[in-house]
Amino acid sequence: MRQNELRPPLGAKHKAKRVGRGDGSGHGTYSGRGCKGQKSRSGGGVRLGFEGGQLPLIKRLPRKRGFTNIFKIEYNIINVGKLDGFSPGSEINTEELLKAGLIKSLGRPTKILGDGDIHHSLSVKADKFSAAAERKIVAAGGKVERT
Repeated sequence: MRQNELRPPLGAKHKAKRVGRGDGSGHGTYSGRGCKGQKSRSGGGVRLGFEGGQLPLIKRLPRKRGFTNIFKIEYNIINVGKLDGFSPGSEINTEELLKAGLIKSLGRPTKILGDGDIHHSLSVKADKFSAAAERKIVAAGGKVERT
């Protein structure tokens, strides 16, 4: 079998409905659009979600659209496992993290999370620590400082 021999299965293809070609066709006169009105005209019809001018459902339910919390704080997030690349006994702060390419900017506060393992002692300075991260750093013989 070749690609040019492939055919769609029987019944998969339909002839296009030719409307407006006389009453004998069965789709003459109004061409399946009924009588007068917006939906009978060319280009007629209403947009998706239009409810005849009444306040639409999407505008009546603001909770469904969500909102932006203006007090939300976006953090630079680093997992403890990423800190294992630093040399033992070194002091790590946001400037060091920026130099290492672990954070993108100093404009946001930094938070250390507890995913991964740390195998040597480090002195870590950051704005926030998760409980798991703090536990792992201290267990490895390190020190935690909040700035």
